[in-house]
Amino acid sequence: MAITFDDEKKIFLLHTPHSTYVIRIFEGRVLHGGWVKRIKNYSGACAMPLIDRAFAAVPEDLHGKCDFSPDTVQWEYPVALRGDTRSPAIEVIGNGGTVECELLYEAHRIYKGKKALVGLPATYTNTDDEADTLEIDLYDPNSALKVTLFYTVWNTLDVICRHSVLKNSAKDVLDVRSAMSASVDFPHARFSMLQLSGAHARERHVIMRELVPGMQKVESRRTASSHQQNPFIALVEQGATETHGDVFGFNLVYSGNFTAQTEVDQYGVSRVQLGINPFNFSWKLAEGESFTTPETVMVYSQNGLGEMSRIYHDLYRSNLCRGEWRDKVRPIVINNWEATYFNFNSEKLFALADTAAAEGIELFVLDDGWFGKRNNDWTSLGDWDVFTEKLPNGLSEISEGIHARGMLFGLWFEPEMISPDSNLYRAHPDWCLHCTERSRTLGRHQLVLDMSRKDVVDYLFEKLSAVLSSCKIDYVKWDFNRSPSDVGSALLPAEKQQEVSHRFYLGLYDLLERLNKKFPHILFESCSGGGGRFDPAMLYYMPQTWTSDNTDGLSRLAIQEGTSIAYPASAMSCHVSAVPNHQVGRVTSLSLRGHVAMAGTFGYELDLNKLSDLEKAEIKEQVAWYKDIRHTAEFGDLYRLRSPRSCTAFSESPLFAWESVEKDKSKAVVTAVWSFSEANESYDILKLEGLDETANYKIKSLAGLSIKMLVRQFFPSAPDSEFCVVADDTVISGEELMNIGLCIINRTNYGGSLHFKLERV
Repeated sequence: MAITFDDEKKIFLLHTPHSTYVIRIFEGRVLHGGWVKRIKNYSGACAMPLIDRAFAAVPEDLHGKCDFSPDTVQWEYPVALRGDTRSPAIEVIGNGGTVECELLYEAHRIYKGKKALVGLPATYTNTDDEADTLEIDLYDPNSALKVTLFYTVWNTLDVICRHSVLKNSAKDVLDVRSAMSASVDFPHARFSMLQLSGAHARERHVIMRELVPGMQKVESRRTASSHQQNPFIALVEQGATETHGDVFGFNLVYSGNFTAQTEVDQYGVSRVQLGINPFNFSWKLAEGESFTTPETVMVYSQNGLGEMSRIYHDLYRSNLCRGEWRDKVRPIVINNWEATYFNFNSEKLFALADTAAAEGIELFVLDDGWFGKRNNDWTSLGDWDVFTEKLPNGLSEISEGIHARGMLFGLWFEPEMISPDSNLYRAHPDWCLHCTERSRTLGRHQLVLDMSRKDVVDYLFEKLSAVLSSCKIDYVKWDFNRSPSDVGSALLPAEKQQEVSHRFYLGLYDLLERLNKKFPHILFESCSGGGGRFDPAMLYYMPQTWTSDNTDGLSRLAIQEGTSIAYPASAMSCHVSAVPNHQVGRVTSLSLRGHVAMAGTFGYELDLNKLSDLEKAEIKEQVAWYKDIRHTAEFGDLYRLRSPRSCTAFSESPLFAWESVEKDKSKAVVTAVWSFSEANESYDILKLEGLDETANYKIKSLAGLSIKMLVRQFFPSAPDSEFCVVADDTVISGEELMNIGLCIINRTNYGGSLHFKLERV
């Protein structure tokens, strides 16, 4: 098994293929022993020594018996006020009124497979042989609090998944103020912390900062995982790159308020913790009740950031995403939003669909405006009935018309929201999140439904089920366009109001679970004002997420790069939109926009009927091309070849380049994009990765018809190599492509991007 216990030494060894995670039991205390490159034979002689530091407070039963300082030792699940002054993993107020706690070892169990988390999304095993699980039971002798630590160790991936369960075994009510999902102490602080940060329309940019003494953390207090921060951090060994060095990744499977932090203490020990944010949180545990923390997915890579990302991608595609669409290539989308906004009728929709079908597009999505009296964003959220003045023959006419044109049909919802101007609000004004006797705060002219209430969740299940059963619907875009505020519930007593934010997500997860079971054929896509809830928990219910409302081809480069750090391409919804871009006003070539959007699940957000014949011809070319490469793009191994973060020469332009390679190495897709060029610029040598070095590959490029015509207008004799690094159909060995690389000379006259595929011959 991947997990062993040495009863004599009181040591647990958790082995992934390339790492070893050590847990020690010392005088009833559960200590961390290290997370390192895999060790076959572990003696413990090299473990961090137990040292009695000056001014250290020591538990009475250990005083004078051994060299032991709680303030410096590596703990597995640290507690408060027992000598360790660093950030605790747990704070529980008992009948004594303090958060003082002691957790002692009681028992453990090791077994094959992985249990589901009660009420929460989490990774899962397809067979019990995929992973082994360790449970360690801890108890507090004074408060009767019991804590079980869960560790699932994957046998073919360098992954350890952790969560904890707290249980009250006494009559006194316990008040849980904080309970981290994972806490790991590293013996040094020679790391940089990587985080994914940004804003609406500028999500998940890669930020790196060297660890310094004190607390470094990212968090959300928005009752959503947020545009601003993502529930992911990584400790990156100093000097590590995409291909070299140790990296330790941490990702919380949760969509609400979170904390992800690293604390460096006075002795240079760094403590990483992830869990529900203690802000506005408490949970009352009565006798016999339990509380389960969300899961943290921990990944070790000995070969840099790229390997860490590919491990996350493989795990999430096969052991987090679920359902009929998990392993299927995704349909190419046309969404009517930027083509019509609220101003549409059946004739406009079918006119757009006719052109889309002729282009080879496979899925038509009817966005906001089909329900209630919805002609603007001031009204009707919650009234999930067809707007018959706009669509007099209902959704059935649209669904049947779209399917008759050979396409799938999808629909937009924003179920967690309610408009003050709605029949639902007039009937149930207490169904929104609100704080008693205070005025209510609006965002985007809307309030947020109280998903902690079972009656609200049941109402949504019935209303949404009615719509989804009314006609053939193949896809749902599930939006969430504002962060909740006024986080209070009319149904909970005062002492439980700080449970609302977590109960909100328990309610949402329950709703999504029920809908997934009732409508297993539907492809659900998560959206939150773009990428405001791009987290692993949502991927458990919806295998893809709208990456950002910003569809500008150049803005998307950093957004998609950062997203790829933890999340697979099959989860990233990426569309081509009109220019000037509706978010930033920039004009980029159709070729570049297509190349960038092919990094994930592909589609269009524009009015096809306003395009020229040449542009339509190019879109048809893009659609046909993407159908050929989409399995590679969505499910291949991703390599980030170049990034402006790696530029060193003064004359280098900002270049993003990435490559996706089929698992069997038979095919690869490569994209390179730059935002501008400099005069007399350096050559860019692009060394590929992940290919079969013993094989030969034939190269084919997608330059785009409009770009080719533009270049040949001025350079009639321009060869095909103008549009790629070498001429189409050139055969090159994998060894040469990886060890020598391709030379890119940046030229703006072909759109600032290159896109080509390689097929083994």
